[in-house]
This record gives sequence, structure tokens and C-alpha cells, in this order.
Amino acid sequence: MTTTYTALLIALMCGLSSARSAEESFTINQETVQQWSAPFRGWHYQPDHVIPAKPGIKGFPNVHMTDVPTVFQIPGEKKWHMTFIGFDGNGYQSFVAESDDLVNWGNIRLAMGFGKAGEFDFGGRVLGAYLYEDYDIKAPRRLKKRAGKYWSLYGAYPKQGGYELIPGYEGVASSEDGITWQRAQDEPILSVFQKDVAAWEKDCIYQPWLLEHEGRLYNLYNAKGNVEQLGLAFSEDLLSWKRYEKNPVIPVGPKGGYNDRFSADGKIFRDGDHWTCFFFGVGKGAAHIMIAFSRDLLHWTVDPEPLYKAGGNPSGLDKQYAHKISLVWNPANETYYMFYNAVGNKGRGIGLITSKPLGKKQPGKPAADVAE
Repeated sequence: MTTTYTALLIALMCGLSSARSAEESFTINQETVQQWSAPFRGWHYQPDHVIPAKPGIKGFPNVHMTDVPTVFQIPGEKKWHMTFIGFDGNGYQSFVAESDDLVNWGNIRLAMGFGKAGEFDFGGRVLGAYLYEDYDIKAPRRLKKRAGKYWSLYGAYPKQGGYELIPGYEGVASSEDGITWQRAQDEPILSVFQKDVAAWEKDCIYQPWLLEHEGRLYNLYNAKGNVEQLGLAFSEDLLSWKRYEKNPVIPVGPKGGYNDRFSADGKIFRDGDHWTCFFFGVGKGAAHIMIAFSRDLLHWTVDPEPLYKAGGNPSGLDKQYAHKISLVWNPANETYYMFYNAVGNKGRGIGLITSKPLGKKQPGKPAADVAE
């Protein structure tokens, strides 16, 4: 009995040691985190919105806030498209604009409007979690066809009359042309009413981010229990999703940090030998653009210092909030364009930060040099 017990104890201890070693192998030290963060710091602010709070969309005169930019290209076309949401006091609708230079945007049209009364997306649909051909950080943001259609996950709200009226849901949409989108199935893919919903996400489901890697589909989504945090769900077909049992994967940070209230709206890209996630944190009284890294998409290490803090734009464009990014690489001038929701002295609109100056600009400041 003693020999057997000892053998079992040794086996258990070895198992625990192996588990700890496996976890430790995914931990990224802060020196490496700072090294990987460095290329995304010290960029250059554009002084004005590229999509203003009141964009003057034909047929939609009441839109007075814009949010959630996401850039993409349609295969075979050189120009870029950007979806964003417009809020008119009733709810969210997704619009699409186009550009030849990633700075000047026009030809704004409705991409996906309100759902039908009584359905989970009646309060609005927020496009932006597209199926891309390639998720490399410098790859073109080209839409990928699956079963003859383009695809996007989207955030949704069931009620009109306010901003993000809970409980939120996530749905799946498809498109023939990449411009006009329709709901692909009548049931939401994620909701607070599903059997596998966990305590951390029990109050509201927010925005998805879609990623395809080695034949598997990932959905990085933010949700709220007491605070907003980021979790993962997996799928083989875009229509049925299973939550990761160890969610949240990017929780809120320690008290007093820049993401001690929210970790939300993550966007994942492959960067060399690792994964990079841009997300926003809420802490110290504002929202800030932050970054995290992973080797396996499941274990994430956050850089506690934001890339760009609220109030970083010298023009005052983001003095309240800087968050919800979309990143694209332009090979023509070898420049990153980071679109973001900039909320400040000109309302809630879409701002731009670039890795190189673009003519008339305002120089960026490293986050550490911006006064809190």
C-alpha cells in the first residue's frame, strides 16, 4: 500500500510539475513584451477625424456619432473600404466608406441596418469581424470567400432607444459583394441565454473578432459580468461556436492599471513568431489603446503601458477616449495606418495614427510622455 501510494503521489507531483512547466512555457517576460511593443509606439497623429462624428450620410441625417472602424479590401480591387457604425439616437447601423489613399474617405453607404422588431439585432448591427484571406500583420486585409460568399461576425443589440442597450448578442452575416451584408442565420452565435454562458459574461456580449488559423476559426469577443473582459470561442463552420473553458483569456488588469475596468475589442494578427492583440483598456479615468502577445492564441501577456493614451493627440481629438482600432499596412509607402475611435473636442469619430508622417500632421508622443 505504501509503495503504491508513494508511486501515485510521485506521478501526481510530476503531473503538476509538467502542467506548471507547460504554463510557464507560454509566459512572455516583460523584456520581450517591451521589445515586441516598441515598433508600434511613437507614431504620428492626424489632427482631425477621417470620418467625423456627423459624416452627413445621404438618407441618414441624424447620425451624430461614429465608431468601430474596420478596414478591408475586396479581392481584385485596389481601393480600401472601411465599415463603421453610425449612431442616430435609436441604435447602431453599419456603414461602408471607400478610399484610394486611406486618408480621404467617401461614397458612404449603408452596409447593414437594423434587424426586424422583436429580434436579437433590432437595436443595431455592428460589422467588423471579417473573414480575411491572411491575418499576418502586414498582409492585405482582403476578404476571403467561403462557400461562395464573404463572411463577418457582428455585434448586435435587441432594443432601440439608446447606446449599447443590454443584453448584447453576436450574429453571423454574409455578403455577395463585400458591400451589402445580410444575416446568415436567424439565431445568434453567442448570447447570455446559452447554457454554457459563464459568470464573467453573464450580463452582456459585445464585439467579436474573427480569426482563421490552421483550419480552425477563433472568435475573440468582449463580454461583461461585473467588468468587460476578453474570451475565446471556437468553430469549424462559422455558425456553431463553443466557448473556451478557461475564459477570459485577457482579463482586466491589476487595480490602478490602465485596464483595471475593461479589456475589450481585441484585434489579433500574426507578427513573425508570435500573435499580437491590439485592444483597449479602461482605467485611470479613460480608455487607452493597449497591446498583448501570445505564442498559442490561448495564453496572453499584456503590456501594462498603453501604446496610446487618451489625450495623446495634441489636437484634443481623443482627450476623452482612444480605443477600438483597425490596423492596415500600406506597402506603397511602407506605413501602418491605425484607425481608432477618437472621442474628444470634436465628438465621437474615427481618428488616424500612422507609423510615418503623412504630409501635414501632428507628431505623436510615446505614451509615457503624455500627461495623465
